[in-house]
Amino acid sequence: MPMIDLSTLDNITRRLGESLPPGLHALREEMEKNFHAVLQGAFHSMNLVSREEFDVQSAVLAKTRAKLEALESQVAALEKKLLEQ
Repeated sequence: MPMIDLSTLDNITRRLGESLPPGLHALREEMEKNFHAVLQGAFHSMNLVSREEFDVQSAVLAKTRAKLEALESQVAALEKKLLEQ
């Protein structure tokens, strides 16, 4: 699943707000909130995950891999022991 960094979303929102014509600068904060909501909704519909969620899942995967490697070593040792008997 692709990932979107929330700071990237904030940066895009800020840049969109800065690109508003001078007459709309009074509405800039409200427009930025709207931009943020629309972009977040679009990214959500594309099944993008936040950087934080990606990092959490990466840590879980690394831990699972380490456990799997340890279990594989234990199985190999047990198989060797059984073959020696």
